[in-house]
Amino acid sequence: MPGTKVVIIVGGPSRGTRFRPLSLEVPKPLFPIAGRPMIYHHIEACTAQVTDLIEIILLGFYKEVELEKFVKETEADLKVKIRYLNEKSVLGTAGGLFHYRDEIMTGSPAEVIVMHSDICCAFPLKEMLQFHRDHKKPCSIMATKVPKDHSLFYGCIVKDESSNCLLHYTEKPETYVSDLVNAGVYCFDPTFFDMMGQEMSARHTMPSPQDSRHPLQEENRDPRGMQLEQDIFAHMSGTGNVMVYHYHGFWRAIKNAGSSVYCNDLYTKHYAKSKPDALAHQASGGPTIVGHCIIHPSAKVDPSAKIGPNVTIGANVVIGKGVRVLNSIVLDGSHVQDHACVVYTILGWDSSVGQWARLEGIPNNTPFSRIHDKRQGVTILATGSSVTREVIVRNCIVMPHKALSHSYTDEILL
Repeated sequence: MPGTKVVIIVGGPSRGTRFRPLSLEVPKPLFPIAGRPMIYHHIEACTAQVTDLIEIILLGFYKEVELEKFVKETEADLKVKIRYLNEKSVLGTAGGLFHYRDEIMTGSPAEVIVMHSDICCAFPLKEMLQFHRDHKKPCSIMATKVPKDHSLFYGCIVKDESSNCLLHYTEKPETYVSDLVNAGVYCFDPTFFDMMGQEMSARHTMPSPQDSRHPLQEENRDPRGMQLEQDIFAHMSGTGNVMVYHYHGFWRAIKNAGSSVYCNDLYTKHYAKSKPDALAHQASGGPTIVGHCIIHPSAKVDPSAKIGPNVTIGANVVIGKGVRVLNSIVLDGSHVQDHACVVYTILGWDSSVGQWARLEGIPNNTPFSRIHDKRQGVTILATGSSVTREVIVRNCIVMPHKALSHSYTDEILL
């Protein structure tokens, strides 16, 4: 009986540069949010909601060795078949799917779900699949509402309110089009690959547009490379072949490193309803827990510490006496010494914070990394960084293995 396949587009090392310095240590799709690698949340949703799941394919251009350990561990943990298809050159979101269409269609799946790796949401795959099957069209796009002033950062969608057909699609427009945006999850019938091929053939016979973002003009891009969004959806708008599924739950794009903190908040709030056992709870003789937090069982947190809201503490972390941590991610092996304060910060692997030191970011829950021409966001310490006692680090990005003995504000420390 035909089933469903899932393809997660993971990109590669030439993408995710806005995620540095965290992506210097692990591929961006494997960065931990809410205690799990970014794409683990996608895969977990697939195993829970897609009852006829055949396999999950990761599609990108990382070296296979970079994803091998994750694939093996997640296969064993979630009891699902996962394999990685490695693009030998940058083919674009449409180009990669079309190039590997025979691999994807092996086993004759009835539908293919495609997801971008850098999104955070509840992944309503069961509901979206039903929507797609009910409408019997080649393609369905998941869309969600964002604030009007944020919409220019996304692919904007205009749909027919009665039929839910896609009427217009434009990627990152210069002026306001719609506050309904592409949420990065799609459902295809096998016939969509034929339509994609027709669009790609027609597009390659046309002169390249002057838009510098067009994939055919990007350096190091394979000439077969094309994007689903700009090159396929935009041209199929108004044909009646693309439907729009309006998703009303939480959603955020994970574009830069600091956005992980806000996605951590969304996932932990979701866990409070969907799997509360994953969260830390107040216990007699334990630290004070405020709001929704995740603390790895191997972490050692002093009972006088106060943790939360919106905190994830990784494996083998040590939190000292009187420490305050909120709206932060503390990665594996880090040590926060007595009476230090960590606020709106990502503390990198094996980093240390001295006594009475303070790490502080600026709350900025928007897609804008710069406000009034100045970076405002989460403070990030990369792997192996250290902060001396009584030092204050505010609104900074710190590169790996940097030792800070003085206070800094609004700087990138190389």
